[in-house]
Amino acid sequence: MAVEFKNPCIQCGACCACFRASFYWAECDDVSEGGVPVHLTVPFGPFRCRMIGTAGSNPRCVALIGEIGVAVRCSIYQNRSSVCRDFIPSFENSFGNPDCDKARMKWNLLPLTPVDWLNEPPFDYPRAA
Repeated sequence: MAVEFKNPCIQCGACCACFRASFYWAECDDVSEGGVPVHLTVPFGPFRCRMIGTAGSNPRCVALIGEIGVAVRCSIYQNRSSVCRDFIPSFENSFGNPDCDKARMKWNLLPLTPVDWLNEPPFDYPRAA
């Protein structure tokens, strides 16, 4: 019996609630078909915009739905910005990402390991002590 692969990011979401998501303004859907919904952004300087909710000391992207560390999803996943598309979770491609580790630590989640990307259970992610 085959085990369905479960991406560890759908239980995490820490990066979406740790960093500012800013990107070139032309990625928005008022300029680029299929782009980031402009109504979910605010201007950030003359050439950039950012996702609502990602500024300040307690950021959380307006597009993030769910509970961090339990079950999350991006409500605009197919239309997310380049900064989100370019964020590589630790060990998704065999290399660690200190920013991913930092975000997970902020939410008391253990850093991802290569084992988290295997197609085998368990898929529980214990919180760090």
